Amino acid sequence: MVADVSPSTASAHLARLKEQNLVAVLACGKHRYYRLQGPSAAAVIEALTVFAGERQENLPSRVPHRLRAARSCYDHMAGQLAVALHDHFVARAWLKPDVSKEGAYELTELGDEALTELGLDIDCTRALRRRFAYACVDWSERRPHLGGGALGAAVLDVAFRKKWLVRDLNGRALNITAVGRRELRARFDCVERAPALSGSHPRVRPSVAAIR
Repeated sequence: MVADVSPSTASAHLARLKEQNLVAVLACGKHRYYRLQGPSAAAVIEALTVFAGERQENLPSRVPHRLRAARSCYDHMAGQLAVALHDHFVARAWLKPDVSKEGAYELTELGDEALTELGLDIDCTRALRRRFAYACVDWSERRPHLGGGALGAAVLDVAFRKKWLVRDLNGRALNITAVGRRELRARFDCVERAPALSGSHPRVRPSVAAIR
């Protein structure tokens, strides 16, 4: 819509860009998400924008502020907080790509130790009859968070058990508690950069803090 071309034209352009290794594609169910292949591709495109006329401003997000900050997505976490945690896990080499499965992750020895210390039972999590860990493109951020596999669900479960997060009674939004702010900042320095993490919300009764 921004480029004012038809879907078929956009598909043809994307296919050509992928042929030339300028973009990569990630399949998530029936959807296909495209991203730049890397810094060299970004440099090429930035150079070409010199000839493209006036810069197109970014479209404002229409996602409600609290849903964008942190929300549940089935049994795992989504939103800015989830993306920040995913980036932290990858940057710290707790997760590495599983070369045998597209979009999947393997837990490294460092990750095993760190998440065990956090309170996850890694052996039980691995034993579940579901995918272990994989990237899922966040619909509000358009960047990956840890998807709804066994590990993603276990991370959210720990956040609830430790009372770092509580559910909004009237929706999918997740509210970060005072304990959660302190612990997430201490354990995951990147969480400082995830904006607009909300505290208690008027619609959330104090008794919600006891949720198991």
